Formats: sequence, structure tokens, C-alpha cells
Amino acid sequence: MRLNVDYEFMPKRNTVRASRVMDHFGISFETGRHVIAADLDIPLQPGDVVCFTGDSGSGKSSLMRAMADQLTDVINIDQVELPQRTLVDGLFLPFEESLELLAACGLGEARLMLRTPAELSDGQRYRYRLAVALSSRPAWVLADEFTATLDRTLARVIAMNIHKQACRFGTGFLLATTHEDILAELAPDLHIRCRLGETPRVTSRSRGGQDSRKKKASGFSTNCGSVPVPNPTGRTSLGGIIAVTISAS
Repeated sequence: MRLNVDYEFMPKRNTVRASRVMDHFGISFETGRHVIAADLDIPLQPGDVVCFTGDSGSGKSSLMRAMADQLTDVINIDQVELPQRTLVDGLFLPFEESLELLAACGLGEARLMLRTPAELSDGQRYRYRLAVALSSRPAWVLADEFTATLDRTLARVIAMNIHKQACRFGTGFLLATTHEDILAELAPDLHIRCRLGETPRVTSRSRGGQDSRKKKASGFSTNCGSVPVPNPTGRTSLGGIIAVTISAS
């Protein structure tokens, strides 16, 4: 896939105050186009986990949306409408699969699964949108500000479970974040670093050859491990994440 992303500078009204700011900071009246990426080659494959990182304003979200525009069957979790029923009833999956998916998204506490979206915190609601998106088994899931509202321990657990979801079901992920502390657990197939005024840098992770890529894309299980399953005793850890297991990959 090749990406070309640029946009025109917003026209500035040259008011007295705007002129004083430009004079004070040595800024000229800007016209023309701002180029984020020009003919950027990205070796994207079905089922890839793609992570865009960079500071705010570096262009990572613009790049991610441009990539999504060239794909089909993409769900943006910011646009997911949450069903107004309990969390466990809102996922149209078999009961055991619903429990596994809620646990994978950090919503595995029994009492939490009996709440409605209106009773969740902002961070919990974000995770539930992720669960609802994954429950429909789309080809791609897009998430901006990924894990931004989570404490960092929980963020790393969610990142690890996203990696496992991609391995189990062949779902691809397009994720943008300012936080790079999740990269080890997320283990993205493609890491795209964005910096102001620089060409985005694409790093591709070795995925064990073409055969393993086909297996991943087809949805067969891999050696990435299984999704954590809720403990029937109701005991919880890590704020509702239950029985997190890290297996060698």
C-alpha cells in the first residue's frame, strides 16, 4: 500500500493581532500544502496489527485514516453505538465467547459485566466499544488514542490481548497512540513513527514467513495464546482482568 497524505493550510485572516503574533515569533503568512507522507510504501497484509505513534499533531491519525480509506470492512470504535443493555447481553456472541471477549478488553469482573454503558467510566466505555467492535469479527478495527485513558499497567494488558485477538481471528488493527510503552506487549506487525517535519518511519516485524502470515489471515489459531477466561469464583486482579496468561510467541 502507498499513502499520500497532505492538506492545505487553513487560510489565515491577517488581522492586527494575527500580524503581531507572526511578527513576534517570526512566522510568515502561510499558504500552500502541508505534506505528511508522499508515496509512503507500507507493506500491509490482512490481519496485521499496525501501530502509529508520535506526538500530537505529528500526523499519525491522518495517516491511519488514509490507510483505512483504502481498506474494506473497517470498524472505527469511536463510531460504535453501544447497546443500552448489560455488557454481557450487548455482545451477540455465545455466552462463553462473550465472557472471554469482555475479559480480553479489561471488563471481566462479574459485577462490571452486569452494568449498562451509562454506568461505566470513560475508560470502561472505551474498552466496551472495543469489545462491541470485535464481537462482529470485522476485517479491521480502527482505534485512535489507543489506551490513552487507561492506567499504564492495564494499557499493557489490553495491548497484549489485542495481539492475541489478531492471532486467533485474523482481525487487523489500526491503532494510533502517543504512548510507546505498550509496544512490547502489542508486538505490532508494522510500527509507523510520525514526527513533525519528518517522513514517517515504517518498521516491519518479522512474522515467520509467508506460511504463517496466511495462517494468521485465515483466522486459524496460532501459538499466540488464548484469551483470558473469567475466574468462576469472581476473584479479580488488575482491576477486572482475570487470569492473564503470557505464553511464548
